[in-house]
Amino acid sequence: MAALGTAYFYLCALTAVAGALGVVVSKNPIRGAMGLLLTILSIAGLFLALHAQFLAAVQLIVYAGAIVVLFLFVIMLLGPSASTPSDRNGLLTRALSGGLFGLVGLAAIAAVASAAAEAKRSLPMPQPDPSFGGIEPIGSALFSDTLVAFELSSALLMVAVIGAIAVAKGRQGTKSLTKNELEVARMAGPPSSGSSAKKRKTRRSTPHDPG
Repeated sequence: MAALGTAYFYLCALTAVAGALGVVVSKNPIRGAMGLLLTILSIAGLFLALHAQFLAAVQLIVYAGAIVVLFLFVIMLLGPSASTPSDRNGLLTRALSGGLFGLVGLAAIAAVASAAAEAKRSLPMPQPDPSFGGIEPIGSALFSDTLVAFELSSALLMVAVIGAIAVAKGRQGTKSLTKNELEVARMAGPPSSGSSAKKRKTRRSTPHDPG
């Protein structure tokens, strides 16, 4: 049974890392969103391994069912082939920052591995309470000890929504045509060169009224 749990953990961990690499490496935004979905599903599997059923359900409902769908909507609105122009300015700074971030990540992994090795030599951890990971203890902790952090996260989401509305609004002072105006402009179409020349010829051949 322990070997099955270990295999399950490594499977979820490998798929999470593979999805994260797909998000970073993939040039296609839709494939990047699918990599993010794979990572979210793998993290939900890890929550299940920790007997955190509520967090696993929230991970699937909120992130996989709402955030990824929102990302796909934005990708479809911008166009799947939309990409930022290539900019080589600051390439050295980005490379150094990425290398530093990678070193910090490796150091964190080494610290976790050493802590796990030390834990194996110590006494085994006690069994968690059967209600651990359920809705009642999560709700009790959420609205008692972590209430301030919960409200701050709500304010952060509100700021993000306002920023998204400001970005989607576009440039100020630019008048947008209504649907009827667009239909009229489409039906009228641009004037052809032949009709313009004919009108100028008719205007020249028409005698002026002396009166």
